Amino acid sequence: MSDSPAGRLQALFEGHRLTPTQRRIAHCMVRRAGDVPFLSSVELAELAGVSQPSVTRFAVALGFDGYPALRRHLREVAPPEPDAADGALGNEYQQAVLAEIENLKHLAGLLADPAPVERAGRLLAGSRPLPVLGLRAASSQARGFAYFAAKVHPDVRLLDEGGSMLTDRVDAAVRAGATALLCFALPRHPREVVEALEYARTAGLAVVTVAESAFAPVAAHSDLLIPAAVGTGLAFDTACAPMLLGRVLLEAMADELPDAQARLEEFDAKAAARGLFVE
Repeated sequence: MSDSPAGRLQALFEGHRLTPTQRRIAHCMVRRAGDVPFLSSVELAELAGVSQPSVTRFAVALGFDGYPALRRHLREVAPPEPDAADGALGNEYQQAVLAEIENLKHLAGLLADPAPVERAGRLLAGSRPLPVLGLRAASSQARGFAYFAAKVHPDVRLLDEGGSMLTDRVDAAVRAGATALLCFALPRHPREVVEALEYARTAGLAVVTVAESAFAPVAAHSDLLIPAAVGTGLAFDTACAPMLLGRVLLEAMADELPDAQARLEEFDAKAAARGLFVE
């Protein structure tokens, strides 16, 4: 776990059974880790889009007498970093970039313990075929992973369209021998993604999920969730950290595939023979 303010906040929340509203508050607090120790319950409620009593109930659920006690605790365990005031510099575009840099730093902190990624790599490499799920906002992450994964994995199946056929395609993967499913899940979370993950687990698949937070709605239906925060400073969320985490998972998976390098060399030879790329 990262020793950043966000990492210490997330450690505080882990182990508690939180309602969807409380997970929303927790996610908001992690994103605004530098500001939270100085926010009133009303201000936090407005940022999270919940009611003020919900913030109070959240604090009690964490074991505090109320929000003031939680805030005092936060000032001790998650003080703002010395350069937190620098976030106010620059225009909105620069701030969005700086926020993504912070997301990447947070991801780097999480990867200091490589065990979850290595476990994910083993699960993904061992699944033949390997279904990769991502709908709506997460479809580009799933498609990018599947594109590169197909160069080293013998059978990758992209699931980037919802509807009634989605369960059929999960069933087909299971019948073909799949043992794991990789899911990219980003806000806003489509209901059918949550339902698909629930179904996949009942069908016997181990679910590995990349989501923006350990408190995302898909967490309850994931065997292994690795968080990578999204940027929220622009009209549409930015997802640099989830994309990079996808590439890290690719690397971990390739490390577990004994013929990965041979497959890459074969592809390069065929690409050169076809003149596929402009040098």
